[in-house]
Amino acid sequence: MEAVEAVARELGAAFGAVAVSFLIADVSGRALVRLSHVPAAGGEADDRTPLGRGERRDREESATVLPFDGGPAEQALRTQTVQVVAPDPSHAAQGDRAWWRVLGPVTERGEAIGLLELYLEEEPVPQTVTEIGQVAHLLAYVVIANQRHTDLYEWGQRTRSFSLSAEIQQRLLPGPRTCEAAAFTLSGWLEPAASIGGDTFDYSLDRDVLHVSLTDAMGHGVGAAMTASLCLGSLRGARRSGATLIEQADQTNRALADESASRGLDDFVTGLLARVDLRTGMCEIVNAGHVAPYLARGADVTALELPVDLPLGLFRDTSYRSTRAALHRGDRVVLITDGMLERNLGAGDLLEAIADTRELHPRELVRALADSALEATGHQLSDDATILCLDWHGTHDEDRSIVAGADPDRASDPLG
Repeated sequence: MEAVEAVARELGAAFGAVAVSFLIADVSGRALVRLSHVPAAGGEADDRTPLGRGERRDREESATVLPFDGGPAEQALRTQTVQVVAPDPSHAAQGDRAWWRVLGPVTERGEAIGLLELYLEEEPVPQTVTEIGQVAHLLAYVVIANQRHTDLYEWGQRTRSFSLSAEIQQRLLPGPRTCEAAAFTLSGWLEPAASIGGDTFDYSLDRDVLHVSLTDAMGHGVGAAMTASLCLGSLRGARRSGATLIEQADQTNRALADESASRGLDDFVTGLLARVDLRTGMCEIVNAGHVAPYLARGADVTALELPVDLPLGLFRDTSYRSTRAALHRGDRVVLITDGMLERNLGAGDLLEAIADTRELHPRELVRALADSALEATGHQLSDDATILCLDWHGTHDEDRSIVAGADPDRASDPLG
């Protein structure tokens, strides 16, 4: 935390800012959190200072939640552009000093970590705005490097308590939920049920191959989280040893089946495993008893017809098959778990929702679909709702336009 604060102070001095803040993305994906240090008088927590609106404290650490409201902060993250906000005229009318507010996305490879917020006495010139965008991107690396060594960022991001099963589940997910590369943009989102359902997603980018998986462990709670942990650990171990996609499925199936037999259980996991050759756009997919993925090509959205094998861990001697499909430039592939098909949100509604959101960056698309699932169930999900979206842009030997950690040509349009 001190490293980020030190960098923020230097940035403030460099740009003549009267105040500088780092706003980290809330774990819900629907708010930002202003992190700050509140020194305690006499070295002890000072409870006499009243909490501000949306603020919570842990000893000397303060976190204030700023829900998205369609304003400049949300626009900065959505469009991945620096937002410059003019002073509020009402402040000047009351004789108060009014400042220019500048919001720069703190982003790395399309992963929206948060915002750098500066207050300036004068309107910044275009060159200053560009520089603020660049240093906000550099701040992303400071946050990433230090986040590995402390729980403070995680504490700040969590506006709701986590059960043990939720804690296990969160540790299984990849750190960055979004990844931009020349050939593709990928983003995943997991909306947990009240009783964790065992969903996970994962990805890994090799030199010429993108690995993707989305799995759904049977059951709920700690048991489902433990099964998901075993499944993902086996998939990752097989992948890292150079196993083919079918070998990954075979090894994981045996590991799950053996563990279930040793405990007298009948646990299993449905899932989709995929590998994309970044040189050719050829996608290989294994469907282990899972909901079919969706392909958006042009104006058409269809379910990919794949041979469906048994879930992982059901029978030790199950054999798995893979299917190859060629991705075309502009294709969007959406993987979901069955929590996305609950109650009022059926397959037809989902096809329409995918078609209607084609212009959204995958980062916004996955949250929009999660919101639709929450709305359809009255915010009472009985199963995790998980979405993984892959946009294919072409082979990875092409250049991409990067500005401050993101490709602005791929970002979503501003909110109306």
